[in-house]
Amino acid sequence: MANHVSSLKRARQTERKTAVNRANKSKLRGSLRELRESLATGDATAAAEQFKATVSVLDKSVQKGVLHKNTASRYKSRLAARLKTAATTTPVAAAAKAKPAKKSAKKA
Repeated sequence: MANHVSSLKRARQTERKTAVNRANKSKLRGSLRELRESLATGDATAAAEQFKATVSVLDKSVQKGVLHKNTASRYKSRLAARLKTAATTTPVAAAAKAKPAKKSAKKA
């Protein structure tokens, strides 16, 4: 444990900053998880609304120093691409794209 007054103060500050960063990171992970779940359900409108909220959380996490700006940009880009494919893909089209099962040819 620290002995000097200044090092004790730094330890207290670190505890507070760690708690704030942990809360921000947890909020970010929760928002990303909710967006991925809404994309998995296939509801494009709900996913679009969740995407707006997630982008906001990503931008705030950059401002607070939780994420690097390029990391947040990468997240937003990949999530936007997933949202775009979810919006354009309908269940019928997804079933049509699925590969048909291979038929095993028996030699007689």
